Amino acid sequence: MGNNTMHDDFILLGFLIGHQAEILLAVFLIAIYALTVAGNVTILFITATNSCLHTPMYFFLGNLSVLDLAFPTVTVPRLLRSLLSGVKAISFAGCMAQSYFYFLLGTVEYFLLTSMSYDRYVAICDPLHYPIIMNGRFCVQVVLACWMGGFVSVLYPVITITSFSYCKSNVIDHFFCDSEPLMKLSCTDPGLIQIVTFVLSSIVILCSLTFTLISYAYIVSTILVMPSDTGRKKAFNTCASHLTLILMATSVSILLYVIPSKKSSGGARRVPALLNSIINPFLSPLVYTLRNDLFQRILRESLVKVKQ
Repeated sequence: MGNNTMHDDFILLGFLIGHQAEILLAVFLIAIYALTVAGNVTILFITATNSCLHTPMYFFLGNLSVLDLAFPTVTVPRLLRSLLSGVKAISFAGCMAQSYFYFLLGTVEYFLLTSMSYDRYVAICDPLHYPIIMNGRFCVQVVLACWMGGFVSVLYPVITITSFSYCKSNVIDHFFCDSEPLMKLSCTDPGLIQIVTFVLSSIVILCSLTFTLISYAYIVSTILVMPSDTGRKKAFNTCASHLTLILMATSVSILLYVIPSKKSSGGARRVPALLNSIINPFLSPLVYTLRNDLFQRILRESLVKVKQ
């Protein structure tokens, strides 16, 4: 790799908004990141230490919390360093590693959200067979398949981008090592890998969205025939929250990686990428877990025991 590039490191331009605005952004990111870590660590601890939460749904939610911890960690600490210290350089190896883990974790999360929509479909539409279908072995296999699918999906594009010859500028017009800004710096023709990246992104994002929408369509049709008004209202509120978060995350990813963006600059990608990197992982535990009545009750009981 060292013989194919003239640069030992890259320069991440970041947001270019002035020093005072960068400090304010850093304070905001620190607060959001700290809350994200606290929320997901709490979910993992409560889920692991309470046997009544050892169910398929909370197994998937625990894995989602792991992803929501790891995903912002790939980009946010490095961005904070740049905002607070002005150090914008990142090593070639660090840049490629950041790009790989960003796309790996993002892809795994899409697969996991799709699996969770299937879990909810079975729980609501076929509750009698739920314990048989969503047994422990099957849930573990599903999560492993999500990770394997993510690994396979991003391996070829990242290896190819890593092997490119970067003999142009080493300045990346972004706050992290995104694939599109990287390819713009390459002297190697990126045409083929751009097509491969577009196809893979479209398959992962659009298929995940389609499967999720179909699952929730069946769920809603089942909810509509529920005899209890309270049950229908509660189920609708849960579905609406889940779908809102999924649609928000999907729309950002479609904007960044599915819609052709030949004329898009790094500036046009920064805000959507920031939403994808930090805001969605912050909202995810609030929507999926912390609003859950059973989890709230167990969390309150745990806090009472700690005080005693």
